[in-house]
Amino acid sequence: MSAGSMNPTRLLLSSRGPDEIIYRDELDRLSATQDGFEVLHTLTREQPPGWTGYARRIDQEMLTAVLAPLGQEARVYICGPTSLVESAANALVRIGLAPSQIRTERFGPTGS
Repeated sequence: MSAGSMNPTRLLLSSRGPDEIIYRDELDRLSATQDGFEVLHTLTREQPPGWTGYARRIDQEMLTAVLAPLGQEARVYICGPTSLVESAANALVRIGLAPSQIRTERFGPTGS
């Protein structure tokens, strides 16, 4: 996000558990500024007591809810293992985003 940008931005971050959230302190601090940047978490394997965030793998229903405040003109960047990226990108197309609105980056094992 550019300095001084007024575009609302949402980050959906998937982690196995609370101890595996990368850059947690920094993201919490940025999100607390209330300048249009919001972090949402999904914890797929372990949730602490009282957890109110998502508690499953990213799916179409979750993407629909996360995207709703941004509208259908939103631009989306997906980064992660190939299976997550493909699943999320396909779900976003199914809910109405054009492929040109979706950018992806995959990581993980390659080759044989």
